[in-house]
Amino acid sequence: MQWFGRRESSNTEEGSSSGGGRGFAFGGGIIGIIAMAIYFFTGIDPSQVLNQVQGNGQQTEQVNAGTAGPDNDQKKFARVVLADTEDIWGKLFSDMGRSYQPTVMHFFTDGVSTACGEASSQSGPFYCPGDQKVYIDVSFFDELTNKFGAGGDFAQAYVIAHEVGHHVQDLLGLSAKMDQARQQLSEAEYNKLSVKLELQADFYAGVWAHYEKSMKNVLEEGDIEEALNAAHQIGDDRLQQQYQGRVTPDSFTHGTSAQRMYWFKKGFETGDVSQGNTFKASDLE
Repeated sequence: MQWFGRRESSNTEEGSSSGGGRGFAFGGGIIGIIAMAIYFFTGIDPSQVLNQVQGNGQQTEQVNAGTAGPDNDQKKFARVVLADTEDIWGKLFSDMGRSYQPTVMHFFTDGVSTACGEASSQSGPFYCPGDQKVYIDVSFFDELTNKFGAGGDFAQAYVIAHEVGHHVQDLLGLSAKMDQARQQLSEAEYNKLSVKLELQADFYAGVWAHYEKSMKNVLEEGDIEEALNAAHQIGDDRLQQQYQGRVTPDSFTHGTSAQRMYWFKKGFETGDVSQGNTFKASDLE
């Protein structure tokens, strides 16, 4: 992806963020490896990890804004990707007769307090509807390559675009509906909705990639393959097989590798937001 020297979003911040609110944080396209292990070995939904202090005896790091690590290339890259999401979703919302309100990307190190509760870096990137922010410790990108086998800058861009996809869902009213459903449905029923929500965020990431190519003209050879590989590597079925030695579809929360690749690719190939209603899809693959 051609990104160096391009516009960086100003809608970013660093350090700790005020918490204490109530809400449900949506896990991103990839959850941290430790949070995933907790899910597989205890049956706890990994998104719940985002709503509690990690039980490792350490306090969540509290730092002043602007001091959470150096302004490295990973942060610059993330700001360029975020800027592109602002331009692209701004246009798409305008085409729908709506106004797009950009999300804020919050960089943190080790731990952070959010409107959805406390979280650590082990939770991976996530979106909090309570404050409409995307949270990310950019050191996760190293894990993306080294632990998940999903290297490449566009794999990282896919992660960011997926989280922004959750923001798009929030602006369209889906976050509120999911929060209500979580209070009314059984865990198994809610997991099915969670899968559809996550697959739609994958679709929206694909839509964004479509316009990265047609509107921004910044894609390079192999970029889409990097994103599809990332989607494959973090499918529920693949991760469950890896960490628990078996696949339990009833506990899926994000979708299989095939489903995640399918919906990202559909978004990329069509660029049509109206074709991403995963909640009404009779067959998610």
